[in-house]
Amino acid sequence: MGIIYKEEIPDPETIISFFNDSDYFPIEDRSDVARIKKMFENANLVITAWDQEKLVGIVRSLTDFCYCCYLSDLAVRNDYKGKGIGKRLVELTKEKVGDQCKLILHSSPHAIDFYIKIGMKRIDSAFIIQRSY
Repeated sequence: MGIIYKEEIPDPETIISFFNDSDYFPIEDRSDVARIKKMFENANLVITAWDQEKLVGIVRSLTDFCYCCYLSDLAVRNDYKGKGIGKRLVELTKEKVGDQCKLILHSSPHAIDFYIKIGMKRIDSAFIIQRSY
């Protein structure tokens, strides 16, 4: 059976377990269930990848569906990397927000080559006020 993609938000415990099995964790406190829950409840586009009952990929975005989409989190379970799941999650996000909408993201240093490989353009005109983790 192949990977199934869904627009759904898993429970926070499943998300935390998944992040612990990937190279990515979006917040410093890995036990902050309330923050993970709030992050995903307030996102307006979440797409997940499943191998039967196992969460193997997730992308979380904030978007207006007409001008821009901030792709905030993208992760794939370590043992599923290299199978095109991350690329497909980005493609599905772009399909969902439409051609008039640009995708914007802030990459971690170890993921830059992945984004270049899947055809995203690197820009140098972004700015940040960093959060306190």
